[in-house]
Amino acid sequence: MTIDITGILRDWPYEPGQINVRLIEGDDGEPKIQMRLDLGLLQMETSGRPDAQRPQGFESLLEYYEAAMDDHVSQAEGDDADPFVLTPDDCRQLREEAVQYYHRYISLLVLGDYQGVVRDTTRNLRVLDLCRDHAETEEDRDILEQFRPYISMMRARAIASQAIADEEPNAAVFAIDEGLEAVKKIYSESGEADSFESANEVLLLRGMRDELVKKLPASQKTELRRRLQEAIEHENYELAAILRDELRMLKE
Repeated sequence: MTIDITGILRDWPYEPGQINVRLIEGDDGEPKIQMRLDLGLLQMETSGRPDAQRPQGFESLLEYYEAAMDDHVSQAEGDDADPFVLTPDDCRQLREEAVQYYHRYISLLVLGDYQGVVRDTTRNLRVLDLCRDHAETEEDRDILEQFRPYISMMRARAIASQAIADEEPNAAVFAIDEGLEAVKKIYSESGEADSFESANEVLLLRGMRDELVKKLPASQKTELRRRLQEAIEHENYELAAILRDELRMLKE
């Protein structure tokens, strides 16, 4: 049996500018995800850690370090106890593992497995939280934060896409609005509120929402008006402005 993959690559040409993925059945009878790259391909499991490894007997390094943190907290005594700390090497390994999940959720989005995208993006947000809160060095606490708006956007996009597939347009619009609120909070807390309006994540979600709102039947106006009134009552004026735009688009 040859280990040369030239034949596989020849039968599946690489297409520049596209995310080339497919779902296959592995030799073990289980589904596998393959991503075609210019110089080869990646193969990933559809669940668990993408490379099928179980570090320290856990599903992933994230679960291992979360369990270690829980053990540390349960054994700590008093306010003077040493905090749980991730070393630079711990953080590096977590980042490398997160890249595997990134490749998979990008692939799952193309394959239409939106629940899988939500699972993996939510998981990677936990990595960001863990490093932000417990990394030993400031560099390791900050380095992943630049990806938080993108991951949050992808998660909202997947939730909305699943709602569209389930023929629940109201839920899709709500998911997009929640995603925009989450991204806005990230930019505000990072001191970059002025960049929110022009951020690629915001433009993508708003474009998705605008196209979706155009397709909503007029009967949805009542629900939008109800949400608008609630937003005003709770002084959530950003959401109120979004809902007013949606109502105006329905009228048009």
